[in-house]
Amino acid sequence: MTLGLGAKAKPCLAAISDKEVLLAKDDSGIFFGSDGKPSRTASIEWPGPPDEFAYVKPYVLSALPPGTIAPPPSDAAASHLPQSSVLQIRSGISLSSVQTITFPFTSNASPHSTIRLLAHSSTAKATSYFVTTPVDRNAALSEGSSVWLLRMRPWMEQVDELVEAGSYADALALLDSIDSSALPDKDKTVARIRALHAVSQFRAGNYDDAINTFISLEVNPAKVVALYPESVAGRLSVPADEWIPLFGGPRKVQQETTPTVVKDKDKDADSDKASVHTKSPEPERTATPVGTIRDKLKTSLDAFMPSGSKDPETASIVSVRRRQKPDSFHRSVETLLRYLPDRRPKIAAALAAVHITPSQAHQISPLSEASTEELFALPDAPLSSLTPDQLLRFAQVVDTALFKSYLIVRPGLLGPLCRTENWCEVSEVEELLRAREKFSELIYLYNGRKMHEKALALLRQLSEREDDMEDKLMPSITYLQRLGPEYLDRVFESSRWLFKQDADMAFQIFTSEEAELPRKSVADFLETIDPRICARYLEYLIGEKEERDPAYHDRLAEVYLHVTLHAKEVGEEETRVEYYDKFLRFLDTNDYFRVEHIFGLLPMEDLFEARAILLGKLGRHQHALEIYVYRLQDYVKAESYCKRIYQADSPTSGVFLTLLRIYLRPTVQTTADLLHPALDLIARQGPRLDAAETLQLLPPLVTAKDVRAFLVEALRVPILDSHVVREISKARNEQISRKLMVLQSNRVKVTDSRICPQCHKRLGNSVIAVHAPRGEVTHYQCREAFARRSNEIRR
Repeated sequence: MTLGLGAKAKPCLAAISDKEVLLAKDDSGIFFGSDGKPSRTASIEWPGPPDEFAYVKPYVLSALPPGTIAPPPSDAAASHLPQSSVLQIRSGISLSSVQTITFPFTSNASPHSTIRLLAHSSTAKATSYFVTTPVDRNAALSEGSSVWLLRMRPWMEQVDELVEAGSYADALALLDSIDSSALPDKDKTVARIRALHAVSQFRAGNYDDAINTFISLEVNPAKVVALYPESVAGRLSVPADEWIPLFGGPRKVQQETTPTVVKDKDKDADSDKASVHTKSPEPERTATPVGTIRDKLKTSLDAFMPSGSKDPETASIVSVRRRQKPDSFHRSVETLLRYLPDRRPKIAAALAAVHITPSQAHQISPLSEASTEELFALPDAPLSSLTPDQLLRFAQVVDTALFKSYLIVRPGLLGPLCRTENWCEVSEVEELLRAREKFSELIYLYNGRKMHEKALALLRQLSEREDDMEDKLMPSITYLQRLGPEYLDRVFESSRWLFKQDADMAFQIFTSEEAELPRKSVADFLETIDPRICARYLEYLIGEKEERDPAYHDRLAEVYLHVTLHAKEVGEEETRVEYYDKFLRFLDTNDYFRVEHIFGLLPMEDLFEARAILLGKLGRHQHALEIYVYRLQDYVKAESYCKRIYQADSPTSGVFLTLLRIYLRPTVQTTADLLHPALDLIARQGPRLDAAETLQLLPPLVTAKDVRAFLVEALRVPILDSHVVREISKARNEQISRKLMVLQSNRVKVTDSRICPQCHKRLGNSVIAVHAPRGEVTHYQCREAFARRSNEIRR
């Protein structure tokens, strides 16, 4: 272009890029690609055909003729001036008007002037020049033309202004057109504005697009969850007008609604928008533009309307949430259920890399101890760059929100979530589960957090609703069976009420195969409940678990003894008899308890039979038999005792003689007649008694008739032995003689007609052979062949 006063050619196109141009047709600007076809669906609509236009990246500058755009009604000074040319600046991205500068810029400038845009450099310096020339020839000759410099504001200020206006898509497009070298921290700024744009999409109901952005940016989950109401986010929930500041955007300033204030603010903004300088010899003249970027959002009429944008891009700064469609909340939660499961395994993998698992959740400080400020301050960064504490907070936020989301839209998935290891914050969800009577899920959650006291308290509370004893007690019993020895005190404390309800069912807690509890501690506890239950437990250990430790065998004997003596004291005869019988059978059949220890526990004037059994185990058979005879006067048991321990040719072979001596030579004074049981013993066990010793023990008053059977038996034994041996030998000799005579009496008759059964020839005078046992006669030379054939036939 040239700086002349003559006519100029109207520009018809401007290059946008190497592959796109802007072509003016009447009052429309159409974009064409390198293929000659429109490259954009949108076009520029000017108020009138522009005198000329140019493209200064990323803006389209248009010189519009006078009268095209009327001055704002609020600008009283401008309304009295004659209409003049207008310089309009449009965004090359959104194609909307961002600034309008009316001429004259100074009071001493000619109002009737033409505006010509000069060619600009394509360098990074965002500057543009234009020339104004008075239409009047005389004024043009006297004043000449003026060259004005239009300097673009810094890129960051433009981006911030778009962000403040809520035009996040335009801000991102602007950033995309800026070279990284011209804007420091471009990537960080892009990420921040993308997050703000996602928030605006979320507000507009585009939940999927918003969540996709949050995932790609790896936004702090606490911020994402904060976009939801308290039913999902709990204390993390923030009001809608705080969403933008939460994600790093500007906080909305309360706008005044009076026209005067709006005009002043607009003027201030306009004055900051651009500064126009002249390069003529005349004093510097500064234009007073009447519009800024805000002009596209707020006009003078908008000043009287409630604060709020009609543009979807600015929806994120509206302070009052619009009424959502009935299903919009559920749609948003469904979208959250896509975000949370995406984060959950990745966070779990990052925690596993530092050896942290949900099984340690009870050792980690709960989420409730962290303030919302601390949670929102967690960085938006890849998980691999976070500290373990930060990862833990992420895991707690994600699982807690997932739990609440399931509770709202997919309650059927609560059970599987509670049964698996998770980081859910119990304090935030337990009341919700109680309110919805999701008691099973709550118990699983308590169990996963090792909050067994709460779980057992809830089970006890629920048992009050049941009438059937099994339905009342079995849930608590089953829960206690799964607790290991590290929760032994809790098992003991929580089982007491179960024993009061039904001791037999409660006993199953300690016989379960799921967890092995310390046996001694269990026995000690059960003895405090009831010694009989302790005895039952020890019987279980010895009988089913094959416990061989003498301590437990001693313990069982002690419990039997204690129950027996206590039952006698309180007059429970049935219990005394039952446990005394068990005690006796145990002493008689068990070989693992310490005999001396138990013997020392027996009372001196009671339980004589038990004392007798223990004396027998100590080898003091005489003292044991004395108790049977003198104390118990049970002669049958005394004789049974002797039968049980008697062994011939052993130290106990004289036990029957010992018993007879106790009968006939008593060591204590007794009024019982012991002669009769002594004679009965002699009559029944005579062969096991030494005859000479027995006769010496018999008192003089005993006649031979009283012991006739014993004497006859004693004398008969040696004579009978000799007689039997002699007769057997004689019979044996006679039997052998008879067999010999039979064999010697066998004869074979050979006649001239007798035939050899082997060769079928007559025997004649040939040497013969006789075959046993049937007496067949063959030629001597035929004997072997006939024998072989006979053997084969017999087989």
